[in-house]
Amino acid sequence: MILVLTAGFGDGHNTAAFSTSEALRRLCPGEEVQTCDLVSEVQPRIATLLKNLYQQAITHFPSGWRMVYHMLEKSDVDPQDSAWLAPLVRGLREKITTLQPRLIISTYPLYAALMDALRKQDGEVPKLVTIITDSISVHRIWLMQPSDLYCVADAETREVVMKLGIPHEKVHITGFPVSLQFTETLPEEAIRPGVQRILYLPSTTARHVRMTLASLKPLLQKGVQLTIPVGKHSSRLYHVLRKFTDEMPDAPVEIIGWTDRIPELLRTHDVVICKAGGAILHEVLAARIPAVIDYVVPGQEEGNAEMLLSRHCAYRSQTASETGECVARILENGGKIGRQMHANMLPISVPDAAMRAAKAALE
Repeated sequence: MILVLTAGFGDGHNTAAFSTSEALRRLCPGEEVQTCDLVSEVQPRIATLLKNLYQQAITHFPSGWRMVYHMLEKSDVDPQDSAWLAPLVRGLREKITTLQPRLIISTYPLYAALMDALRKQDGEVPKLVTIITDSISVHRIWLMQPSDLYCVADAETREVVMKLGIPHEKVHITGFPVSLQFTETLPEEAIRPGVQRILYLPSTTARHVRMTLASLKPLLQKGVQLTIPVGKHSSRLYHVLRKFTDEMPDAPVEIIGWTDRIPELLRTHDVVICKAGGAILHEVLAARIPAVIDYVVPGQEEGNAEMLLSRHCAYRSQTASETGECVARILENGGKIGRQMHANMLPISVPDAAMRAAKAALE
């Protein structure tokens, strides 16, 4: 039995966990693989509160989040001294006792601290593999407590982790585990040759989304298609999107609610507008689609953005109007710049990273 631990603070931890779990099931078809958000399972009210505060902070108070992010680098996460962590230690002990996993894989840094506490209290614990979901700018909290193996996205991240004191033999470059859909053949009906298509994944404030949509109007008037998967943002963006479609009733705009087709959409569009989240930028890389990064969460997402920007695979826009200008630049001249960005991604794209991470963990 293999236990994969995650936590829903942002999409990256869950994406890495569920993608690795699926890869493990393919590699070990006869073995049980269980994915668990232990924080939500053991402390549901606290988890909900913290997740809401985190989402509000990164969206509306980025400077405040930057301060918190750097404060955490100077603190020690010790379950022995934190009352709210003690139930998590007990919950993990119960999970291990009940399931008897031969291996634990973590995509969230807190679990190494819980495992370390169990090791000190109980002695023997299962092997722990930590999949680091940061790129380049790795937070110190990932490495405060030991893990038997670390999986990282790329060579630059490996160098950073080693400089923070982890032996080279414990750090494996696997890529960031994204959905195995990126390795599969696209359905024919998803491909629309001869039509330029923009994929917009909104995550900023409603005001910024409204201004971004306005900056795309000239392209839509020329026949460029726009797809907007709103997912968890559907309620807060309802009025913005309704007003936009009312203003342009004949524009080629498709609004999608919650969907599991993001890998397909990324591979069938010409450019994506998105934030610099660990999961989405590695999905961008797996799909080899040029990106316009319209928001970077201070601290934790800066390395993710650098990963694409330094390799000329994306643009970074500081304002909504800049976003429209960057998209137009990628699409002009038949998508010449977009094709160059696509080519720049080929050497570093790892669509099968989940299989690589699973194999490294099993070995």
